[in-house]
Amino acid sequence: MTTILNADPAELAKFSEVAHRWWDVDSEFRPLHQINPLRLEWLNGIAPLAGLRVLDVGCGGGILSDSMARKGANVLGIDLATNALKVAQLHALEAQTPNVQYREISAEGMAVEAAGSFDVVTCMEMLEHVPDPASVVDACAQLVKPGGWVFFSTINRSTKSFLFAILGAEYLLNLVPRGTHEYAKMIRPSELARFCRAAGLELKHTKGLEYNPITKRYWLSQSTDVNYMIAVRKPEALS
Repeated sequence: MTTILNADPAELAKFSEVAHRWWDVDSEFRPLHQINPLRLEWLNGIAPLAGLRVLDVGCGGGILSDSMARKGANVLGIDLATNALKVAQLHALEAQTPNVQYREISAEGMAVEAAGSFDVVTCMEMLEHVPDPASVVDACAQLVKPGGWVFFSTINRSTKSFLFAILGAEYLLNLVPRGTHEYAKMIRPSELARFCRAAGLELKHTKGLEYNPITKRYWLSQSTDVNYMIAVRKPEALS
């Protein structure tokens, strides 16, 4: 049976230790700052955020939460990394970001409290860091309203992702700290699709994210070989 605390203490400690650098665009979080406009516009194109109630699962320091709130959404960001949440809260105060709140709670715990409460649920760059990703997917499915959207992003478990996301990003280019990702925890698109189907979510859109180390530019593509995002929808309730 899955416990409410579906988290790896080592992963939480890893992100808490560097939390103070979350909003430094030249720190190890630079890739998140660079890809955020791309993922934000992609999901906003599918589910226009203005006026919607949004839950950001695994929000970290609040990069996506903050930007969704500035698009007009009413956002709640949740995470289990205490220090990262403190940074997110402080940034929201300093930047005077409207309509964004943060809370230390798991997706599973939130699902017990607030099932069917959100128009949109996002869970980006998190599934590859938890012991039981299927449990998080199921919790997200419980949290979204019928007809609502859930967005996931993660890293494919493939030879190319090992070369690019681990050897390249962590050891050659130093884009992120060594040990950020574990190959065994990466998730193939077919596996994520299976988790979603089991949770009652329907796969609607898939998008890849690529990086050119020479131009240092990210862009969206159709390739899911390394980084990818999916948009799934909860079917409307039968009348």
